[in-house]
Amino acid sequence: MNFDLTEERQMLQDSLRRFLRDKYDTATRNAILDSDTGFSAEIWAELAELGVIGALFSEEDGGFGGAGFDLAVVFEELGRAGVVEPMLDSAVLGGGLIAALGDDTQRGLIDEMIAGSLHLALAHGEPSSRYDLSRVATTATENGDTITLSGRKAVVVNAEAADMLIISARESGDVADEDGISLFLVPTDFAGLSMRGYPMIAGGRAAEIVLDDLTIPASFRLGPAGQAWSALAARVAAAEVAIAAETLGAMETATELTRGYLMTRKQFGRPIGTFQALAFRFADMLTELEQARSAVINAAGHLQADARIRDMQIAAARNLLGRVARQISEESIQMHGGIAMTQEYELAHIAKRITMADHRFGDTDTQLERFIALSAA
Repeated sequence: MNFDLTEERQMLQDSLRRFLRDKYDTATRNAILDSDTGFSAEIWAELAELGVIGALFSEEDGGFGGAGFDLAVVFEELGRAGVVEPMLDSAVLGGGLIAALGDDTQRGLIDEMIAGSLHLALAHGEPSSRYDLSRVATTATENGDTITLSGRKAVVVNAEAADMLIISARESGDVADEDGISLFLVPTDFAGLSMRGYPMIAGGRAAEIVLDDLTIPASFRLGPAGQAWSALAARVAAAEVAIAAETLGAMETATELTRGYLMTRKQFGRPIGTFQALAFRFADMLTELEQARSAVINAAGHLQADARIRDMQIAAARNLLGRVARQISEESIQMHGGIAMTQEYELAHIAKRITMADHRFGDTDTQLERFIALSAA
């Protein structure tokens, strides 16, 4: 099997890498992290102009990609540069759900998304849901032509900057049932919707959201009532492939920074990277990195597979990525010493990204449990 990138994906990778190398250094990112929005509107617009957002959507949705390997190419480069702009939450999750479930009017928003003029956020996780994707306690009560939403949503990434939220709520069934979940596309300025924002450890901002009898038109629903589970699970699967690729890119940067430091820092008149103990540890990092790359390729290749096979392969990849990422992060910091923990040094942010990526949609242990359950099904 040929794992080389197609010509189009290679061009996308090259252009995105050049752009980020020129535009996205440590000082720029630190300034973005200190801003009120948690991302740069200028860089977001330039990424859209470069076609990066369009690469995450299929041709029928107005883009030119949308497959697992397109996501992997984009997010590996975003992870390599430590980009904090909300590409995952706004485009992959938000835009992807509109593409999957929206009517003609709602799908018209995708063009704005690809152009970079529309921001979205998925309000799905709740204070008690942990990593259980189907656990939705927020209720949706239909009253003629209107629907009333009541409940709370937790860690909604990009909520403050979003023009619209995609809110999950239960119209029927028990709290953990897959059936009965609906999604609603709601502007953020509606009465009854309040949010409290805060910065995240790895960059960007999120918010806690309270829905206090939020009344919306029934036309705000995405897709048929109570039947959003399949599309929701598919888009979260795509997001997990993106997270895996982003983690791979971050690990590549951590490894390269460590290589440079080992060959620059001298002790006893020679680079410390020439000492056998450190050389062996670095060789182990390179070996684990290649295993992680293979896992990302496997997960991306199975994104369009049957749901059970798709989820099993993604769980396996994320379990391996979680373990390898922790090893590379810790080894990089230890071999650097104290400089690795300073905000002005690139590795400090990269290590945070690697660590926190493991906690989205299921940590290493949760992914192992998922894999075992799916394998036995």
